[in-house]
This record gives sequence, structure tokens and C-alpha cells, in this order.
Amino acid sequence: MMNYIWGGMLIIGIIFGVVTGNMQAVTDAVLQSSKEAVTLGISMLGIVAFWTGLMEVAQEAGVITGLTKLIAPFMHFLFPKIPKGHRAWDSLSANFVANILGLGWAATPAGR
Repeated sequence: MMNYIWGGMLIIGIIFGVVTGNMQAVTDAVLQSSKEAVTLGISMLGIVAFWTGLMEVAQEAGVITGLTKLIAPFMHFLFPKIPKGHRAWDSLSANFVANILGLGWAATPAGR
């Protein structure tokens, strides 16, 4: 559904640019936005790689396992239907721990 909404907004914007004679402004905006998107993607790649690497180091050092055991009662309270020993606990706990440690974007890949 969101694809149709975004597609519709794009088509309406292009049609509006053609009707009002501002097609050059639409073209300039598309080119500028694509440049910003590539810059954002490259900068996010570096940041996510750094935080994900830091999360892996913390996992190898046992920090994640220790914090996972510490928050286990809270996690079981939040997700009572997930059976103990299920592999979902690792992903959920890693995601929570990454958020608790303030690792920002590393919380997303931690919840794999």
C-alpha cells in the first residue's frame, strides 16, 4: 500500500511540475536528492559497520551474555509466550542490550 502512496505522490509532483512549468526545478530537486541519498548511504555504511563490529567484540568478550542474563527476568515478563531456550531470545536480548548500551544503529543488526 505504501508503494502506491509514494508512487502516487511522485507522479502528482511530476505532473504538477509539468503543468506549472517548473520541470527544471523538479529535475534539479531529483538530482540533488539522489546525491544526498548516496552521501547518506555511504556515511551510514561506515557508522553501522563500526557499531556492528563493536557489538561483535562485546559479544566475544562476554558482555552481551552477561547483560542478557541480567535482563532475562524482564525479557520473560515482556515476552511470556516465547518458550525458554528458544533462539529468539538471543536476538531479542542482543537488540535490547545494544539499545541499553546506546549503540544506536547497532541495535538493528543485533536483532538479526
